[in-house]
Amino acid sequence: MKHVSILVPETAVIEAIADPRYLFTAVNEFLQASGKFPLFKVELVGMTKEVRLNNNLFSVHADKLLEEVAQTDLIFVPAISGNMDYALEMNKKMLPWIVKHHAKGSEVASLCMGAFLLASTGLLKGKKCSTHWLFAAQFRALFPDVELVDGSIITDAQGIYSSGGANSYWNLLLYLVEKYTDRDTAILAAKYFAIDIDRESQLAFMMFQGQKGHEDEKIKQAQEFIDLNYQEKITVDQLADKLALGRRSFERRFKQATKNTVIEYIQRVKIEAAKRSFESSRKNITEVMFDVGYTDTKSFRDVFKKITGLTPIEYRNKYHKEVPVLMA
Repeated sequence: MKHVSILVPETAVIEAIADPRYLFTAVNEFLQASGKFPLFKVELVGMTKEVRLNNNLFSVHADKLLEEVAQTDLIFVPAISGNMDYALEMNKKMLPWIVKHHAKGSEVASLCMGAFLLASTGLLKGKKCSTHWLFAAQFRALFPDVELVDGSIITDAQGIYSSGGANSYWNLLLYLVEKYTDRDTAILAAKYFAIDIDRESQLAFMMFQGQKGHEDEKIKQAQEFIDLNYQEKITVDQLADKLALGRRSFERRFKQATKNTVIEYIQRVKIEAAKRSFESSRKNITEVMFDVGYTDTKSFRDVFKKITGLTPIEYRNKYHKEVPVLMA
């Protein structure tokens, strides 16, 4: 039997505790219904027996304290919320426990913002990881030695797993169910919980925020110019001249401040505008393409798919909602 330990951190997102428990308990029931033995022993593990969450709105009772767990096969690190510095400080007692059990052979999986807690152990150093797209810049600032993979739903780095934003952790849960059981059981679980089992990216859900949380005023001026003139053809030389900077110096400072090259940033601003147009207007693909400054259909399609994971028409079909027409 596989021992599954779901941690109950302070400031945890309660769904990220309840959902893995529900899923792996349900898988046991599926196995029993097919004449097999249940495979998982699922336990909630905390620093205290009772953990109060959401300003004391919820109370979670741990099955075991950290020191009561002698051995476990799989550790879930649920999403944490609120101020990350505070959350990490409140849960620092869990870090050596995770490291100790991983050294003894336990696999470890972080769900969404649980990646911050997992990365604090040092186990992700030099490895790939995913977390919620909205907090990517903060994660990179705190853990520069971790390779954050933008847009990934799940990562698998030698028994250390992570998931992307919010409900995408269900894809990691199904991935682990399939790993520990088989494809048929994972498909059954996906159907039962109405989850798209093979969704591989959170790119389509990402909203580009502009990455302006830095102190380089010259680069902020360049960003503002791009934001206001995305309909036009903007070149690196044009921006460098506008700011009275050498091209190489400008490109270096831009990448350092925004974590994007100048060209990547321009593309992302244009595609974000295209996404908004597809979501809210009746314009066709060509009209939107011209509106955001592209003249080559293949180039627009390639860049759009690279950034969103979908073609323009796939994105429009997925997110466009026709304005209802009132009939007289």
